[in-house]
Amino acid sequence: MGSVLQLLCQRPALTGSGVTLDALVRHGSEQGWQQRVVIGVPPDDRAPAVGDLPADCIHPLVFESEQLPFPVAGMSDVMPYPSTRFSQMTAAQLAQYRDAWSAHLRALIGRHRPDLLHCHHVWLLAAIARRVAPNLPLVVHCHATGLRQIETCPNLAQDVLTTLAKADHFVVLHGEHRRQLQHTLGIEAARISVVGAGFRTELFSTAHALPDSARQGQLIYVGKLSDAKGVPQLLEAFARLQRQYPQARLHVVGSGSGPQAEAITARARALGEAVVLHGRCDQAKLAELLGRAAVCVLPSFYEGLPLVLAEAYACGCRLVCTALDGVIEQLAPRLGDALDLVDPPTLCGVDQPEPSALPAFVDRLAAAMDSALARGPLVPDSAILASFSWGAVAQRVMGIWSKLIG
Repeated sequence: MGSVLQLLCQRPALTGSGVTLDALVRHGSEQGWQQRVVIGVPPDDRAPAVGDLPADCIHPLVFESEQLPFPVAGMSDVMPYPSTRFSQMTAAQLAQYRDAWSAHLRALIGRHRPDLLHCHHVWLLAAIARRVAPNLPLVVHCHATGLRQIETCPNLAQDVLTTLAKADHFVVLHGEHRRQLQHTLGIEAARISVVGAGFRTELFSTAHALPDSARQGQLIYVGKLSDAKGVPQLLEAFARLQRQYPQARLHVVGSGSGPQAEAITARARALGEAVVLHGRCDQAKLAELLGRAAVCVLPSFYEGLPLVLAEAYACGCRLVCTALDGVIEQLAPRLGDALDLVDPPTLCGVDQPEPSALPAFVDRLAAAMDSALARGPLVPDSAILASFSWGAVAQRVMGIWSKLIG
């Protein structure tokens, strides 16, 4: 085994990439890897937990500070906490961002001498790491949002692409991401491995789920409160279903910031007690809530490989999701009729639907939710669940680590 420094430009645990970081840390420790992590944090959360690492192995870079006088820059335009959009950063802020990360990484690498860097997201921090440590093996973990930033920030993308073409290896969630990276970076498929995504099997199961009779009519959404996640359309579709299922409840787990989150919250509250806003929850609480629901709905217009679908299935939920590339490739063939796919609306951007296409999308979404509610909770297949365990994903990643450090 060896030593690995994992890098995440934003807060841990609060998004899919943060959950992935946490899982790799846990399983890497079990296999004997020495690990440290670098994260971006706000001033009121300087010491977040990451896996089972001791505090002296977690090295935060603090935003809203003299060095970085703006909120943490988020990989999505709407984050579950106050954040800065890369597309709106000024030249001065970008210079501060690059300088701060470069100094932070240079000091840590010089002090701790890791054998390998594993950077989450195909974006600025990965490019900075390549420049700071050109001779260290670098694995870049694609979570889809980096690909989105490449499209939405062309002024920053070319430098990132040129630099990351020199990365040693990439890991991706599914085959479409591999194809996109090959095309975008102009690199060979041999340097890109599909590793998938997983969930914590010790938390997400039917062991503590409510009886089926208590779950009937209970739907759940887990994710950011943003338009790109299709939450306004979910609320509209649910309002229609209330006529047929007057006792139905929609549980909304997640948070957001800015005008979109405020508008979604106002719309949800207008539906009264039928919509329950739980805010942001830790993994244990999320497992409990999934065990109370019959159907998990994810109407997003853009995703990588949404972990919550595997978590919800493990807890006995039926699934309704837009027909996204990763879902079609990785989940649909395994989940069969447990998953109802909904054709997304026509998009005029990466995650921007054509307004004229939304009414028909709401119709399709409501019909799929109706069908799933009518069938009720399910009994998950243990053979299907095995392929989505974090242990399996981590083994694939650690195999790449081992090859790169020899």
